[in-house]
Amino acid sequence: METTMVQKVGQIGVPVKDLNRALHFYKEKMGLSLLFNTVSMAFFECNGLRLMLTLPEKEEFAHSSSVIYFQVTNIKETYERLVGKGVSFIDEPHVVAKIGQTETWMVFFKDTEDNTHALMSEVHV
Repeated sequence: METTMVQKVGQIGVPVKDLNRALHFYKEKMGLSLLFNTVSMAFFECNGLRLMLTLPEKEEFAHSSSVIYFQVTNIKETYERLVGKGVSFIDEPHVVAKIGQTETWMVFFKDTEDNTHALMSEVHV
């Protein structure tokens, strides 16, 4: 039997234009724990997943990142708290799927570097 070589995602890289501005956003507004940073990178801990902010080494890497879905317990409370911190949301929390007694809720936002990310929450109804 063939086993899967990939075990889990260990790190996600997010390209940034202004490292200090992005570092402030992810630390102060999103509440992630800063592990360490250099002049061109910052690393955050996100419950076993490392988030790396990086100034692109080459222009070919200077495009927006993939959408990162940050899981939260209470999406409405988290949304309100982040709105209060000035986070720019694209929409409001809404149901995107209902499977059995579980609703999946999402809301999309922009970071300071114009990357689109989301909060997600699974609610048992």
